[in-house]
Amino acid sequence: MRQPSVIARRVAAASVSLVVAAGVAACGPEDSDAKGSSGADATPHKGGTLSVLNANPQKNLDPARLYTSGGGNVPSLLFRTLTTRNRENGAEGAKVVPDLATDTGRPNKDATVWTYTLKEGLKYEDGTPITTADIKYGIERSFAPELSGGAPYLRDWLVGAAGYQGPYKDPKGLAAIETPDARTIVFHLNKPEGEFPFLATQTQFAPVPKAKDTGTKYVEHPVSSGPYKVVTNENNGEHVVLERNPNWSAATDAERKAYPDKIDVRSGLDSAVINQRLSASQGADAAAVTTDTNLGPAELAKVTGDKSLASRVGTGHFGYTNYIAFNPKVKPFDDPKVRQAIAYAVDRSSVINAAGGSALAEAATTYLPNQKSFGYTPYDLFPAGATGNAAKARELLKEAGHPNGLTVTLTHSNDKNFETSPEIATAIQDALKKAGITVKLQGLEDNDYSDTIQSVKTEPGFFLAHWGADWPSGGPFLAPIFDGRQIVKDGANFNTAQLNDKAVNDEIDAINKLTDLDAAAKRWGALDKKIGEQALTVPLFHPVYKRLYGKDIKNVVISDWTGVLDISQVAVK
Repeated sequence: MRQPSVIARRVAAASVSLVVAAGVAACGPEDSDAKGSSGADATPHKGGTLSVLNANPQKNLDPARLYTSGGGNVPSLLFRTLTTRNRENGAEGAKVVPDLATDTGRPNKDATVWTYTLKEGLKYEDGTPITTADIKYGIERSFAPELSGGAPYLRDWLVGAAGYQGPYKDPKGLAAIETPDARTIVFHLNKPEGEFPFLATQTQFAPVPKAKDTGTKYVEHPVSSGPYKVVTNENNGEHVVLERNPNWSAATDAERKAYPDKIDVRSGLDSAVINQRLSASQGADAAAVTTDTNLGPAELAKVTGDKSLASRVGTGHFGYTNYIAFNPKVKPFDDPKVRQAIAYAVDRSSVINAAGGSALAEAATTYLPNQKSFGYTPYDLFPAGATGNAAKARELLKEAGHPNGLTVTLTHSNDKNFETSPEIATAIQDALKKAGITVKLQGLEDNDYSDTIQSVKTEPGFFLAHWGADWPSGGPFLAPIFDGRQIVKDGANFNTAQLNDKAVNDEIDAINKLTDLDAAAKRWGALDKKIGEQALTVPLFHPVYKRLYGKDIKNVVISDWTGVLDISQVAVK
């Protein structure tokens, strides 16, 4: 998934600030909140209107331009894809399941060819049948420059797709996608990709009827293949109203419950106002949720002290890691012992406090998030304890030729996001001081910060960073950050260590060939530990998402894929 501040080469889900407003993209409930006493355990019924109160408008409501469906957010109500997320709580929700297709895909022997068959009886909102030609066309239009914004994988993975400019300029389309009949579609890949079923959940795989395509204006009224259709879309997603799609059939869709009759999405609201309205739950707000606003530390403290409010907080985890990044091409970070010293010196307790406290952040010593689907393998190669190991750090600095300590500069964002912001930087500065490391802080405005750390030419030696996965696996987590072939010299680069290790690259290729995702997960975990030995990053914490919902909301589902409430499961009666 992307880093939240940019639309990047390898981004998210939907991703987001930990505490303020934009919540992704981006996994599972840790307490009873997700199934709690707010009515989530009561029998849900069809009917009523669900209100959605958001800070950010639902822009680019075109499947080609969306990076993902936004987890369990609004687009997933309109766009069905070949596969989708299993809409279940916790770890079960990290699995991929069929959606438009009859299964999750049938690979050839080396996973370079994937074949799908559509279910029978699939229809658009106007009653016309959904065909594989529509899915092929939907993918092809996502290559059009004027419809950019979607995930980049298909350009990389499909044979002959790298230079394709979309059907408006090249109506011949992509030969790598074959549709031998209306229900069969075949994908030919450049290299083995055992995780293609995960990619097939992306909105680029949503069908688009060519006859209804209006190019850049398609966003105004995309043709629905899901349980709802757009009846209002004002100011590019600021106010969106959805009503039932009469031609959607629950018999073909085991995942979306579609309980409400109507969904009213209003955006442009202040995050504090959203939480106040959800807390009060007056009128229509009693049947309201938010898909992008988390509780902050102060708000959470108030909510925790009120049992009735505390029972209406959904808690979840998204596959996401906040960490210190090193550029080993910049001194003194070219010396592994200096990097190790910093890893030992870090006080994770103070970092957690700076991130909003233990309710909103969990300490990390591994790069991969601590969830099975990622292949999480526990390790702590440079044990600092809860508050740092200054003595060990000083010892390593002496071995590195810095007996009197050293002075370094830590680059961070000035954005108050509780991730890469001044609070986190200051906590690190204070901890390293105990080890004899003087840290000067360089704060940059958010856009400048992103441009600086994502350019090989300007990347500093020591800075704060974060990463979230496009789907719950180690692949989209480790490959963008550590695969040497993904170093981008003239664009947005996320391999911050500029690591180009053949053994690492080869292992990434070997794991990508596996279609047994459990076996692949174990290999990703082992690779995470192997890379961790080089101290190219210092994992700090994984975020915890806390979101309030109205008192009449029922059937709250929070999966380990997204970490946030799944709007497709919610009932209001």
